[in-house]
Amino acid sequence: MGKSKFQMPTAYTILFLLIIIVAISTWFIPSGAYEYVDGVPTAGTYHAVEQNPQGVGAVLKAAFSGFYDAVDVCVFILMVGGFLGVVMKTGAIDAGVSNVIQLLGGREKWLIPILMLLFGLGGTTYGMWEETMAFYPLLIPVFLAAGYDAVVGISVILLGAGAGVIASTVNPFATGIAAGFAGVSLGEGILLRILQWIVFEGTAIWYVMAYAARVKKNPSRSVVGVGAGKIHVAMDESVPFTPRRKVIMAIFALTFLVMIYGVIPFEDMGLPLPALGWWFPELSALFLVGGIVIGLIDRMGESEIADTFVAGCADLLGVAFIIGISRGITVLMNDGGITDTVLHWGENALAGAGPISFVLLVYLIYLPLTILIPSSSGLATLSVPIMAPLGKFAGVGGDLVVTAFQSASGLVNIITPTAAVVMGALALGHVPYDKWVKYIWKLILCFLLLTLGFLMVGVWLS
Repeated sequence: MGKSKFQMPTAYTILFLLIIIVAISTWFIPSGAYEYVDGVPTAGTYHAVEQNPQGVGAVLKAAFSGFYDAVDVCVFILMVGGFLGVVMKTGAIDAGVSNVIQLLGGREKWLIPILMLLFGLGGTTYGMWEETMAFYPLLIPVFLAAGYDAVVGISVILLGAGAGVIASTVNPFATGIAAGFAGVSLGEGILLRILQWIVFEGTAIWYVMAYAARVKKNPSRSVVGVGAGKIHVAMDESVPFTPRRKVIMAIFALTFLVMIYGVIPFEDMGLPLPALGWWFPELSALFLVGGIVIGLIDRMGESEIADTFVAGCADLLGVAFIIGISRGITVLMNDGGITDTVLHWGENALAGAGPISFVLLVYLIYLPLTILIPSSSGLATLSVPIMAPLGKFAGVGGDLVVTAFQSASGLVNIITPTAAVVMGALALGHVPYDKWVKYIWKLILCFLLLTLGFLMVGVWLS
């Protein structure tokens, strides 16, 4: 027999290797800082500071520091796991999925565009991203049971919301923050972004549906294999959809609807609806209460509810660890004093560029910046106050700088291993990272070229 093929390292190993690379870079990249006013860096104020290289101790602590920094997201993931553990114990999920597949009667493929449009609307309007983590354990079984693979289930959520985030129209966490720092209104450039969303969402839907059709017709063409992963629904097992289970599924769906409503910033979007302003602490409490209520409806005892909820949390503990380790990379960069230096390099690279060259360079520079700083709001806060004034000298409006920023940030975040959502989703679906890259790279290239075209059109129209 020949030598065994190379196996892609686990997500944990990839992230730890990135932490080591970032730590090494702090020994060679000069430390620097901008002067900040109300937490915003001022262009032209970058200056060198004392070098603060990160050693072995910092590398070992980085993952834990990241976990502390992302503790709200991690607890949210654990609460979702506990909630799902209780729901799965009732048998309502299996019964509901079986019922859905039977009702569709071979028309399961239409779930793909419908759900992707819904996630896309969430992505483009309020930056639905971290919140999607709650949907993977729900939808992956549906697509597995329908004869697709785990990649299809992940794609419907990740690419549906991701295409929306790339073309954020009124997303207050990316477009809104960036527009504020660029000195433009949220409405400037919105027509271009709406057109971008239509094209990108349509392209993503076509891409996923084409892959799903190939897998359905010939399972050997799956990049991971049909039924891959621990989450599985056995369709040959008859699970009755009793009235009690229907009530449980109704509460299950209501919990997710409340979650979606709770995080939408209606006031920032100019909509006359009361905004709850919820975030991860409130969402965690929502899923905790939801799990308890569903357990009581299923007539579980107090100890059974507690044991089942804790077991469900344990199922997603690995995902919480991945999110914490991912955040550790950003923490290490900040501690090493190289975040502002990388930003300063971008500032220098853009000096003296013409309108088209400038906006394309801004987009290309934001691609690696997003890998280093995955938080869209954090990257907007750090960089747009510097990029937007430079754009004025090049004859580029702040709205195009915002579009370039959000497009790059959204694109990178559907493939980079530093994005907690990507690594968490792949962990839930048990899809190796290299398989995801093999599957997604053509769409990434298509999105990149489309964005360059949209930005050039934006310059010509301005």
